[in-house]
Amino acid sequence: MNWKLIWDLFIVFSRVALFSWGGGPASMGLMQREVVSAGWVTPDEFADALAVGNALPGPIAPQVSAYIGYKLVGLPGAVSAVTGTVLPTTLLMLLMIIFFFGIKDSPTVAAMLTAVRPVIIGLLIWTAYNMSYSVLGAKKLGWGQALSQHWDGVLIAGVSFGILTFTDINPVFLVIAAAVLGLLVYR
Repeated sequence: MNWKLIWDLFIVFSRVALFSWGGGPASMGLMQREVVSAGWVTPDEFADALAVGNALPGPIAPQVSAYIGYKLVGLPGAVSAVTGTVLPTTLLMLLMIIFFFGIKDSPTVAAMLTAVRPVIIGLLIWTAYNMSYSVLGAKKLGWGQALSQHWDGVLIAGVSFGILTFTDINPVFLVIAAAVLGLLVYR
């Protein structure tokens, strides 16, 4: 058993959890940077982990961390990665609840959040860009050729964005519909 790697998984996913603002989806950019730079997964493998995590109910960050931890060290790696993703922020949240009602209307806290919220938007946009770069094959082909060869993926992404923007359809149904489409068309 590789105890050092199990510990490293806990530390890296704790760091991602503690330095990500905005919830699970917002943490995906930082998580991708950390695990790809550590050499644990490739951008394509991270995209696969994200796709699997989005196909399941529940929070995305523990699911992706479990996928990566399991890939590296099996069940102990998955448990370590999920614990690192959940435990530090859960403890921090418990501490914050104690103090929250005293600081929630603080001008200092409001000022900090005013600047942090747009950063979260930037992280989400970067994650989408980086994933599209990998998923559509732009790294190998260049954007022009990738878009012309993978126009169907761009169409699926665009239709999904439109449906989510202009309807109240639950994203779960989009993931299920995409899985069925993939089974029927790409088999």
